[in-house]
Amino acid sequence: MDFSLMQRVFPFFVEAALVTIEITVLALILGLAAASLAAAAKMSKSAILRTIGTLYVSLFRGTPCLIQLFVLYFGGPQIGINLEPFAAGVIGLGLNIGAYMAESIRGALVAVDRGQTEAARTIGFSRFQTLRKVVLPQAARLMIRPLGVNTVALLKGSALVSTISVVELTYTAQRFIGSTYKPFEIFGVAALLYMIMVYAVARVVDLLDKRFAIL
Repeated sequence: MDFSLMQRVFPFFVEAALVTIEITVLALILGLAAASLAAAAKMSKSAILRTIGTLYVSLFRGTPCLIQLFVLYFGGPQIGINLEPFAAGVIGLGLNIGAYMAESIRGALVAVDRGQTEAARTIGFSRFQTLRKVVLPQAARLMIRPLGVNTVALLKGSALVSTISVVELTYTAQRFIGSTYKPFEIFGVAALLYMIMVYAVARVVDLLDKRFAIL
């Protein structure tokens, strides 16, 4: 094993890992927004909104994320949508993970005891007050673990954007392999950095879960 090579490429990989983190954070923000809207739509009294929410979740959960990225990046120009690789990657990953997060959010909202919402309405809370003061605080605690799992999946799945030429960690590893012909060492460094990032996310989730645990 060529440890000197691993040491030489490490700074480049750290820089690429920062791009991976940036993609993950931006896609996470987009995903949470899409998931919140989809969860609200699926729980709506409107049949049209429920159908829209269900179609979104079914489409993005039922097709490979890689295909979604290809359609967005390579197919977009055919309908007048020209996106840079980075933007296409963020949007594709965000919409994909949003479909999974929508179910996590909906499940947490449904899990809140209905008796508590009825009691809140009985004492005069409006529907909005009931949602804000009773349902959301409890649902948020229940969402921590599932959304943490989704975030880890998003972080690891961000490697897919290397296929549309986003210069992140996996793409950087592939380029170095092409010039060094040392896949074991190169992918070893990349794997180490992915493990560190995943561990960091898992630790944050654990801390949040303990901090806001329902006693």
